[in-house]
Amino acid sequence: MHKNMDINVHHVTRVEGHGNIVVNVTNGKIEKLQWQVPEAPRFFEAMVRGQSYEDIQTIVSRICGICSITHSLAAIKAVESAMGLKVSEQADKLRILMHYSEQMQSHTLHVGYLAAPDFFGAPSVVPLVAKAADVVKAIVGAHRVANEWSDLLAGRTTHPVTLIPGGLTRIPTEKQLRQLQKTLKDTIPALKVIADVVLSVAGNIPKFERDTEYVSLKQTKPPTYTFYHGGITSADNGGKVVPIEKWHDVANEYIVEQSTSKWAKWHRDSYAVGALARFNNNSELLSPMGKEAAKMFGLKKGCCNPFMNTVAQLVECFHVVETSIAIIDELLTKGLKDEKATSTAKAGKGAGCVEAPRGILFHEYEFDKKGKCTAADICIPTGQNHANIQKDFEKLVPEIIHEGEKAVRQKLEMLVRAYDPCISCSTHMLEVKFVK
Repeated sequence: MHKNMDINVHHVTRVEGHGNIVVNVTNGKIEKLQWQVPEAPRFFEAMVRGQSYEDIQTIVSRICGICSITHSLAAIKAVESAMGLKVSEQADKLRILMHYSEQMQSHTLHVGYLAAPDFFGAPSVVPLVAKAADVVKAIVGAHRVANEWSDLLAGRTTHPVTLIPGGLTRIPTEKQLRQLQKTLKDTIPALKVIADVVLSVAGNIPKFERDTEYVSLKQTKPPTYTFYHGGITSADNGGKVVPIEKWHDVANEYIVEQSTSKWAKWHRDSYAVGALARFNNNSELLSPMGKEAAKMFGLKKGCCNPFMNTVAQLVECFHVVETSIAIIDELLTKGLKDEKATSTAKAGKGAGCVEAPRGILFHEYEFDKKGKCTAADICIPTGQNHANIQKDFEKLVPEIIHEGEKAVRQKLEMLVRAYDPCISCSTHMLEVKFVK
């Protein structure tokens, strides 16, 4: 037993934003063990107040440079709910394709550049160029394809410009969709290279388990491994689906001293969102290639090893590529139609929800009769994961404390990275003390 330990990581590397790990052990007793979020609060809910319903999705896309499409989609769904707007089947499918492009972007970024170095025992992706050149090339190629995919549908790689209430400002041509479909088919071998290499070092993924609640979207009509439609479900509620409008009953947010981000809980003291949560709630609905990838890694429904979230992301890469190929077939079979989105301002309140790469995301807005925003509430996936990270720390450290300070630090950093946190996006709390 290592009787004394003093770990202060300020800040964890290879994650977005600033998060700290603090572990203090004296005479074998854990005196302090914390996942801390010191990031300065951000005020996007305040920024959109007074703004037109037509501009909300553009403003909130700046919450994140990695999940900008996701934030725009959650916002546009909330706006459309408030305004009573319906989009066409074609626009809906194109939005889902757009959303899939960002899942691919983010997952390849995390698996390849942020998490893979942990599996190889490397400090960053740079040394892997010499150790595993093939996989680095495959990751760069797959990530580039995802960027180009976003460019086509969102108008650019980040911060989409084609989304407007009621539809899209433009649609791709048949030629462009056929080319995208071919590119996606050509990307499958690269994904297999990535999977094979990750599998070769999968033995370095810690064998750690902690039973927790997994929360995600669930779509039953038709049954779909969903990132976009459906209601809220939990591994703890027997597959029941909660309407998006009642998301506050799910994400019961609260404030803790060690974090500038709110934490959340539902049926237990914490819950997890993200790829592993989606997998645990919907794995039977994966595409054939997604199921095969999961089988490669022995990933099964009910997995409660948070380190396997990275593997679940890789499984989802296969799913979104294969599913997108099928969606393009559907669009081309029906034929593309020119559509002009129109909308009229009205008073209303609406909530929107999609699955960000990092987990379920909620946006809610209220508007006056002129369509000006009077209130906003945004709940970020990483904010929902913070409490779960803390609970993982509390179970993991006693199990590995005998391995020594270096190993404890390494595994805690690896655990945080497995959640693929977007820390600065999650910081919304500010306690104001008025003084005379």
